[in-house]
Amino acid sequence: MTITRRRVLAASLAGVLVGSTAALGGDAPAAAAADADADAVLRFWFAELEPRDWWRNDPELDRRIQSRFGGSLEAAARGALAHWRTTPRGRLAEIIVLDQFTRNIHRDSAAAFANDALALRLAEEAVAAGADLKLPVEERRFVYMPYMHSESAAVHETAMRLFATPGLETNLEFERRHKAIIDRFGRFPHRNALLGRPSTAEEIEFLKQPGSSF
Repeated sequence: MTITRRRVLAASLAGVLVGSTAALGGDAPAAAAADADADAVLRFWFAELEPRDWWRNDPELDRRIQSRFGGSLEAAARGALAHWRTTPRGRLAEIIVLDQFTRNIHRDSAAAFANDALALRLAEEAVAAGADLKLPVEERRFVYMPYMHSESAAVHETAMRLFATPGLETNLEFERRHKAIIDRFGRFPHRNALLGRPSTAEEIEFLKQPGSSF
């Protein structure tokens, strides 16, 4: 993503969020502050970072996210950011905080998965309302990521349909790999140690293979 494109995207995100505040009415200063917080998440994720940053294990990036958005994560986890959900992008920001930032801030610990259920519920609500379709495809994938992270076989059936969206081919391939593991084991074996779950002999052998962890 070029510097110019990142600047344009940042300006676009800011404009859409501010505009949605005016449309909603109510307490304008409070709503504007809330939108500014959601906008900060989206600008950071889509404008400041490169796509490769979304997927890599980078302790320095994890520290940056903790420093800038640790408070937002704590608020989201206790349901204090529900007011973000009044716009598709606000809901997207909350999902990113719960689903992605949780994994950065609590990497390699059980807490990394602590907000998965809430993130999935928000994603399912967005899909049911068609809010995901109001987002560009490059943003929409992060509404769908909680489906990929689920350990429910039924959820992965839906994930396959969602990630079949044109433009998400790479994500669809990763979803296929996630679904294959869930279909085989009913869970992600690489999470077992962190979650204190005993692994079966078959899972232990599987974890010796390349590509068995995400």
